Amino acid sequence: MRPGAVIVLAAVLAALPALAERLYREKPVNIEADRMLADDGKQTVVFEGRVVLTQGTFVLRADKLTVRQDKEGFQSGVATGSPATFRQKRDGADEWIDGEAQRIEYDGKGERVELFDKARVRRDKDEVRGNYISYDTRSEIYRVQGSKELAASPGGRDGRVRAVIQPKKKDDAAAPRAPALELKPAPGLETGRQ
Repeated sequence: MRPGAVIVLAAVLAALPALAERLYREKPVNIEADRMLADDGKQTVVFEGRVVLTQGTFVLRADKLTVRQDKEGFQSGVATGSPATFRQKRDGADEWIDGEAQRIEYDGKGERVELFDKARVRRDKDEVRGNYISYDTRSEIYRVQGSKELAASPGGRDGRVRAVIQPKKKDDAAAPRAPALELKPAPGLETGRQ
């Protein structure tokens, strides 16, 4: 791989885990694949075959991963698979985000992650499904759309967005606690006698 491709690759892949913990963004990106093609002229690197990208707690799995850098230095990436999946720890929380779709795209300039075709995102026990999910990393806003094509397909569902949102438990620390129960012998009972 040429030095230019290494720089593009490192910059692009460091930007992919936009939802991940900020603490590990300085950690190295590790990639495994069956094949890789770097094109310095197009500022593109393509990984194919059982692709696994890891950086800290972020893990992306795909059949193919294509990463690009534009002339302004912004990075973008496209992961495809059957499905492509990701898992990452949320910043500042003890929660994980899992997602999958046939295609996952990251736009560094627009700071947006998009999941296309049979998209699903789960955070803790909450889940949303649709044909398209977009997440704006700046505003932290999700947009989910269904699909008329899915509804029309044989055996297809109605193509609507599905969400499961679990009730949130009250914080145990904030809940009032009963005073500790103190056991005392009944008056007049002598201990040690039967």
